[in-house]
Amino acid sequence: MSEKDTIENTDKSVDKAENKQSENTNSKNKTIESKKSDQAKKEDNVQDSKSNNEENPLKNKESEKINVDKDEKKNLIKSKQNKTLSAKDEGAKKKSISNSDKRNSNENSSKNSEKFQNEFIEKLVSINRVAKVVKGGRRFSFAALVVVGDGNGMVGHGKGKAKEVPEAIKKATDEAKNSMIRVPLRQGRTLHHDIKGRFDSGNVFLRSAPSGTGVIAGGPMRAVFEALGIQDIVAKSIGSSNPHNMVRATFEALKVVSSPKIIASRRGLKVNEITKRRKNPSSIENAKA
Repeated sequence: MSEKDTIENTDKSVDKAENKQSENTNSKNKTIESKKSDQAKKEDNVQDSKSNNEENPLKNKESEKINVDKDEKKNLIKSKQNKTLSAKDEGAKKKSISNSDKRNSNENSSKNSEKFQNEFIEKLVSINRVAKVVKGGRRFSFAALVVVGDGNGMVGHGKGKAKEVPEAIKKATDEAKNSMIRVPLRQGRTLHHDIKGRFDSGNVFLRSAPSGTGVIAGGPMRAVFEALGIQDIVAKSIGSSNPHNMVRATFEALKVVSSPKIIASRRGLKVNEITKRRKNPSSIENAKA
């Protein structure tokens, strides 16, 4: 080999070494730069985290306030809804209670009315059609006479007037139930004594009768005796045949009926003394003499 070749080889080796050194330095510089960049990024992240931590408490407080406000609003809405629901429930309960009370009251009233109807005997004595003359013609209405009794010594009469028959009967029955009188009966079947009654032109004569006689009386008086519960009686109407006058005359007679208890209480005697006089007519003749 010549000197030139050796020089060239040495130059090449030197160039190679220089290139290697440059590459090494470049790699070192890259690693240093990468480390610096990593450190810078870390520092930036730390600063960002610090800034975030500084800003976060404010944000957290604001978010907490917002959340609290939202929760309060939700609670208020829920409470209002609950109140409205409770008010609706109370209203529904009250309505149900009122409806149940009404149903119970209606049932009780219907039961009482049924009992009332079952207890009392209603007798329709007469219905009269009444005409009122007006400019355009006639207006008709109905007048009813009703007798009501319990069949055990209580009786009453009433009259009603309406444009329809059922309303007139209802009015008459209500009046009769409000004006009932107590009549003392002998053994629960007849009167204690004979009696006369009078109202206007209606004259009535009532006589007690033994058992088995039955009710011997006219139409209006028969209705009164059946409602009263009398089984044996003889009655005679000596005046007007108007049913209103006959019924009122019989009631005037029944108001005067007395019993041994009433007479004994008036005279201050015992009931036995009065009944003995009834059994012994000789004592009555001695008393008259």
